[in-house]
Amino acid sequence: MTSARSSGAGIPALFQGLFDDAAVFPPGNLPVAEAVPAHRAHRSAWYAAAVGPFLCGAGRLGELSGVADAGLRVGLVLPGGSAELGPALAAAAPFEVAGVELATRDASEAVAALDLLLPPHVPAAVELPRELLRGDALDEVLDVLVDSPYRAKFRTGGVVAGAFPDEEELAGFLTGCAQRGLPYKCTAGLHHAVRHTDPVTGFEHHGFLNVLLAAQETDRAAAAEVLAERSGEVLAKAVRELTGHQVTVIRNSFTAFGTCSIAEPLDDLAALGLLSPDQLSQEDR
Repeated sequence: MTSARSSGAGIPALFQGLFDDAAVFPPGNLPVAEAVPAHRAHRSAWYAAAVGPFLCGAGRLGELSGVADAGLRVGLVLPGGSAELGPALAAAAPFEVAGVELATRDASEAVAALDLLLPPHVPAAVELPRELLRGDALDEVLDVLVDSPYRAKFRTGGVVAGAFPDEEELAGFLTGCAQRGLPYKCTAGLHHAVRHTDPVTGFEHHGFLNVLLAAQETDRAAAAEVLAERSGEVLAKAVRELTGHQVTVIRNSFTAFGTCSIAEPLDDLAALGLLSPDQLSQEDR
């Protein structure tokens, strides 16, 4: 019998491996001791093919070692830059390191550190502060990364309004990557499928469906228009009309995003009719 986890049955290719488990990060802030068993449950559920690695900051690897087994796939998040890389890789040795996300203020320095210390089979993403990605600086950073084996990483939200880029800013990043064939991941603020205004905070959240659909655009104005769409019906229709080739292009570009809730994006997809346990084949039931 083929499992849904191994085959991806029940999960359309557009969403496979899309949701990295960032449960221990804000605003979720789930304790590590609770987040690890919750992650195990996700990895054994029918939707497991949609779930990426367990993301853990360098400073919490000690906690993780006390509650997790050696088979855990861990994505290392290094907000302290290249100085954290060597110690974090050593601390994560008991686990399967599924990736590294390195924050930096110098893309060239980060690439050099990753080249020196990162095992060749481990993928990595490099994140620069958004204030260093304005105008020509964005092109310079993307040019550094496109000549490396590493992805870009872009912050799409946070716990303050200023952490959320507007449509034009995000479109500039997405199309800059698309024009270069540079893959990327996003982080924060993408818990829901459709662009919306949070009724409690008033923050303007991008929708992950918006970002997926915009990922195939190389024109900034066209990408910004897709990012601004607030109709779930319109976005769901556009998703259903994607060809297999378009899905491949999109996911080769937009590889994953970190979310502190795995349930929320799945619930949104189900509400839009884009995901259902009923999609599982008879042999997987």
